[in-house]
Amino acid sequence: MDSKRLRHAFMMLIGIIAFGTLGYYSFENMSLFEAFYMTIITISTVGFSEITPLTNVGRTITVIIIVLGISAGTYTIGIIMRWFVEGELLKIFGRLRVKKQISELKDHFIICGFGRIGRTVCSELHADSIEFVIIDQDLSGVLEIEKEKYLFLEMDATSEEALKAAGIMRARGLVTAVNSDANNVFITLTAKGLRPDIFVLARASEEKNEEKLMKAGASRVVSPYLIGARRMAQVLRRPTVVDFIDIAMMGSHLGLIMEEAKVGSNSHLIGKSLIDSHLRKDYGVIIVAIKKMSGDMIFNPMPLQQLEAGDIIVVIGKKEDLIRMRQVL
Repeated sequence: MDSKRLRHAFMMLIGIIAFGTLGYYSFENMSLFEAFYMTIITISTVGFSEITPLTNVGRTITVIIIVLGISAGTYTIGIIMRWFVEGELLKIFGRLRVKKQISELKDHFIICGFGRIGRTVCSELHADSIEFVIIDQDLSGVLEIEKEKYLFLEMDATSEEALKAAGIMRARGLVTAVNSDANNVFITLTAKGLRPDIFVLARASEEKNEEKLMKAGASRVVSPYLIGARRMAQVLRRPTVVDFIDIAMMGSHLGLIMEEAKVGSNSHLIGKSLIDSHLRKDYGVIIVAIKKMSGDMIFNPMPLQQLEAGDIIVVIGKKEDLIRMRQVL
């Protein structure tokens, strides 16, 4: 709206200059440059003396230029000042609002880098209504983040200040997905230095850097190019298996999804076997595996397998059924 008003104001100024220049040129026998010069010093109210003595017609033109010029000039300056002041105020209040929202977050994720990998991670988390904060200082990335209305900090993700501002002490985990493996190592070291127990998922552009990231403290390391190459090979070798995994992991027209759910310390299912828990009967889920507190993974558990507090159950089922089952667990 202000840009449209500013455009109109400039058009008014141009019209006044054109009126004054043609008026002095036509009625005061001035050259075009002299007429233009006379118009400018009149609009600006500089107060230089007249180039040549003016006739009554010339003085009338001068009065009109002064009245219209002051009005148009004041209006234009007002719009420009309002534009700058409001823009800066909006930025300031926007930053304060974002900081307040981030300070209230708990059990969220911190995403370092909003490149191709970071975008996809954020999209998936947003689809599952999982809270996260992005740290990125790339201007092109920031514009897209603002468009998506994600919480973000325009800071250097390798700095302690940025991680603290993103609430690392309250976060569930951190994803470092910047383009440089060296920076991913540095971010991992910084995060672990601030909070040794935080879960760190790191991206490795090159396979040889995976070990360095693990030594730096990363909990898991993902190499997108390596995973992509292996997946392409699996599509060629086992296309039906890949189709099944896509259905289970990413959802499909069948409405099925693979999920994990943790048995809470107060769950009434503790001590019960899978068959006695009635999970399949009540929620129509298929139990694929159980991860024990010790880290052992039990694949295709038997019906008599007992559930314990802290067990993580991997199941396949419909999303709405999984939500209900999670509440019981």
